[in-house]
Amino acid sequence: FISQVCSQLCRGPCYCPWTLPRCPPGVPLVMDGCRCCQICARQQGESCNMKYLCDQRRGLRCDYSASFPGAPGVCVCEYSSDSNCELNGVRYKEGQVFQPSCKFQCRCSDGGITCVPLCSEDVRLPTPDCPNPQRVVQPGKCCREWICEKMDNNLFQDAMAASGVDTQSQGLYPPYNCIEQSSEWSACSNTCGMGVSTRVSNRNRACRLETQSRLCIVRPCQDRSRNTPAVNLSPRPVRFVHQGCLSAQTFQPKYCGTCADSRCCTPYQTRTATVEFQCPGGRTLQHLMMFIDSCVCHYNCPQAHATV
Repeated sequence: FISQVCSQLCRGPCYCPWTLPRCPPGVPLVMDGCRCCQICARQQGESCNMKYLCDQRRGLRCDYSASFPGAPGVCVCEYSSDSNCELNGVRYKEGQVFQPSCKFQCRCSDGGITCVPLCSEDVRLPTPDCPNPQRVVQPGKCCREWICEKMDNNLFQDAMAASGVDTQSQGLYPPYNCIEQSSEWSACSNTCGMGVSTRVSNRNRACRLETQSRLCIVRPCQDRSRNTPAVNLSPRPVRFVHQGCLSAQTFQPKYCGTCADSRCCTPYQTRTATVEFQCPGGRTLQHLMMFIDSCVCHYNCPQAHATV
């Protein structure tokens, strides 16, 4: 059976991307199960199969005990540990939130480290007032910022201000003469638990294309019953958890269930709202978040592609 699964996942010639994947800090590059391309090793709680392998350095293995036949498994720890984490020679306690650099915020969870970027990777197209934009690190700052090459950047900022564009604003609404362009939101990065969905849009006050992200939960990871309906309401109000922070309000969201046959169930109609999170130390954050209105059963399952 294992050889049959491998032959299905590794079907066809071996084609790899020109550039290596960019893994979060502490996550190693490993050869996939097809011995074809290098991938980021899957971490605790992430989906896996015979091609997309778990991080063996952390003692993780792919567990299929709660999966349907042919569905991916989940990376679990093979042995008990003290649940501490180590990164670059520094040990962190279970649940500890830390920043290994100014560009990432990480959290120690079940012996593994998960990180989110703190710098936005927006896409900026050339304009007549800035024909050759460049992203550089300014003195005393961490994240790269846009400047106009061979042009006094103060003049560029003055020109933007004179045109009525607020260069410091992070608002979502473009100016009145902006033709809005937005791609569809991508599928949630996790099939269960908290994940991230992205799109490219110019829905901002500068009317410039940039990558936007929102948090998403397709279903709770503990909800693996085969008999749940396609869409089900959370039985009780819940607070969302993200990077050790709790949502200030409680919500009763809808989740996607499971299909009666071999099809997978994913969100069909969603909406996006801003959710405020309260973090340890009194800090508050605001994140866009996906809320599910309806789900659909289909055969174009995420695990058939690069994301399982």
